[in-house]
Amino acid sequence: MTFSRKKITVAYTVEKCPKCQTVKRREFSQKDVLFSESSKCLSCGGMMVIEKIYGQILEQ
Repeated sequence: MTFSRKKITVAYTVEKCPKCQTVKRREFSQKDVLFSESSKCLSCGGMMVIEKIYGQILEQ
């Protein structure tokens, strides 16, 4: 008997600060657009830019 594992894809957004190079990963939001400013950097106060949006497959 063969059992199949359920696969779930979770989408993430990677933000990077152009001033201090801080990188932050968070869950994807429907309003996210590549290369747009998204939020304030907690380190230097500059604006974070969305650098990458990707999905990660999780098996259960």
